[in-house]
Amino acid sequence: MSVKVGTLVLFGATGDLAHRMLFPSLYNLHMDGLLADTLTIVGSGRSQMDCAAFQAQVRAALTEHLPGDRVEAPVVETFLQRIDYCAVDAGKGTGYDDLAALLGPRMDQPVGVYLSTPPSMFGPIAQGLAAAGIACAECRIAMEKPIGHDLASSREVNEQVGSAFAEDHIFRIDHYLGKETVQNLLALRFANMLFEPLWNARAIDHVQITVAETVGLEGRVSYYDGVGALKDMVQNHMLQLLAIIAMEPPANVGSTAVRDEKVKLLRSLRKMTAEDVKAHSVKGQYTAGAVNGEAVAGYADELGRPSNTETFVALKAFIDNWRWKGVPFYLRTGKRMPRRQSEVLIQFKPVPHNIFARVGAPKLDANVMIINLQPEENIRVKVMAKQPGLDREGVKLREVNLDVSLSHSFAGERRRIAYERLLLDFIEGEQTLFVRRDEVEAQWQWIDSIRDAWAAVDMVPQSYTAGSWGPSSAIALIERDGASWHD
Repeated sequence: MSVKVGTLVLFGATGDLAHRMLFPSLYNLHMDGLLADTLTIVGSGRSQMDCAAFQAQVRAALTEHLPGDRVEAPVVETFLQRIDYCAVDAGKGTGYDDLAALLGPRMDQPVGVYLSTPPSMFGPIAQGLAAAGIACAECRIAMEKPIGHDLASSREVNEQVGSAFAEDHIFRIDHYLGKETVQNLLALRFANMLFEPLWNARAIDHVQITVAETVGLEGRVSYYDGVGALKDMVQNHMLQLLAIIAMEPPANVGSTAVRDEKVKLLRSLRKMTAEDVKAHSVKGQYTAGAVNGEAVAGYADELGRPSNTETFVALKAFIDNWRWKGVPFYLRTGKRMPRRQSEVLIQFKPVPHNIFARVGAPKLDANVMIINLQPEENIRVKVMAKQPGLDREGVKLREVNLDVSLSHSFAGERRRIAYERLLLDFIEGEQTLFVRRDEVEAQWQWIDSIRDAWAAVDMVPQSYTAGSWGPSSAIALIERDGASWHD
């Protein structure tokens, strides 16, 4: 195991993500005794303030974003004693010397730097840390997605950060990888003989991955427009899910073995051409409608001007390898959907022969596995079962659910915030749940092929009403193949 960091420096410490997720997660780790007593947390932002003022901000964030039974005044006070503050203006390149002076006595142990900042600041911050002597051989750095906005810019960011930190000390974050159910995919596939022999083109008809949001721009106007659903969700979260679902069995669960297999899978994604995107992709943008019974404005109205940015995308993807030859992977994500939902559906092929067939008898439904990630975390398998009765007119079958609810099966376990695991792994130097550079670049290569093809055919977003499941062409995308989206 790598050496644990002695000091965690959090850039963007006054921002929304830090208040909603990072400090509550660190507090939970502190409360559960999972942080070393000597670990110091240094918040950093552009604002000039003293340590007491910053600690007051953190105290307010904990009160607002944690359940009441977790906020215990004595524990909060001991947590705040870990926290210091140093203003650094990354945009102007000032404050690094002050940060180095503050860290000076603590540099005998590795420093972990967590960047909760705009991606444009990743490179400059890494360079500023190196110039100030903070990027030591054992120091490490963590970056929130996105890493660039295409392959070229991704490589540029990686080069800038990589000139200051070694690759095995760079932690690229996709918070979906910290979710319990995402990790459970590994256990489901590789700890159960029941599934892995069937996890291939011989037994599986198709796979669906849906990540649906009910929110609109929600204060992200400056970021989201010009980015869109393809870059914001498909490039990272959805491709990471796809990689875990479809990769070959790794030799072990170590960071190198797991990420090697993910890279091979991502490189096997079939690039899209101009002809492909006409048949295998849908872009959409929501108009005014209603979500959860409340009227909401359209995207252009929220933005204040017309835009060609997509808020919805549906794709039919193929993986060109032996395991998945000919199996379509349907990806769908969008804003202003009817409900918040992240799930994976594995549609198995039907049995080769129905021994229960008779005149008027219903056909056998093929088995389906549904893996829910949010808002609930559970795994369901739909199987055929005999309906109770004397069977005087023949055996009657009915589809039933085998339901593995994680909240029920592990009722005594607290459901942890994904960032708790990611922060703890970062502090301890465990990289398995973080994204490697070649993974990011393989993801961008596939995404860039789609964007280039969209541009070549001048594809514009189709309108869909807020509160619906996207444009009607997204339904046709999958129904042309005799399947339907699982809503």
